[in-house]
Amino acid sequence: MGINFAKLGLATSQVVLSKSEGHMIRFRVNGKEKSFDGDPDMPLLWYLRDVAELTGTKFGCGMALCGACTVHQNGAAIRSCTTPMKEVGGADITTIEGIAPMHPVQKAWMEIRVPQCGYCQTGQIMQAIALLKENKHPSDQDIDTAMSGNLCRCGTYQRIRAAIHQAAKETA
Repeated sequence: MGINFAKLGLATSQVVLSKSEGHMIRFRVNGKEKSFDGDPDMPLLWYLRDVAELTGTKFGCGMALCGACTVHQNGAAIRSCTTPMKEVGGADITTIEGIAPMHPVQKAWMEIRVPQCGYCQTGQIMQAIALLKENKHPSDQDIDTAMSGNLCRCGTYQRIRAAIHQAAKETA
C-alpha cells in the first residue's frame, strides 16, 4: 500500500519516489528550489533550522501555541513546528531571512522599538506581514485577533500593535 499523495494535497509532480527513502518532496524556500527525501513527518521547523541552516525561525513550544516558529506557506502564516514536511510539497515557504531588507513592518518594529528580549520577534513580524497582506487597514481588534496566536513573554503587545498600524500606513 502506497502513500496517497492526493489525499495529502500534493500533486504527483511534487513528490518523486526514491529508492533510498521512498519519497522526494520538492518545494521552494525564500525563492530557492529545494528537495527533501527524509522523514515526511519531520516538522518544517527542523528542516529550516537544521538542514537549510535558516535559524531566524525559532522553536518555542512545539505545539503551535506560541507563534515563535511562524513562517509563510504560499503567503499565509503557518506554524512550522507542527507542519510536517509532507505538507510543503510544491509550496513557497518564506522565512524571516526571505523578507526584503527593511520591509515596512521591520522598519516600524525598529522605529517603535518593539523588541525587548527579541526571541518571539521573527514570528511576530512574519504574522504581522501576513496580516497586512490580507488587511491593509487593520483595526486594533483585527490586529489583536490576528496576533493572538503569537505570544510575547515581555508583554510588548501595545508596541506590536503600534508598529503594525505604522507599517499599514506605509504599505497602503
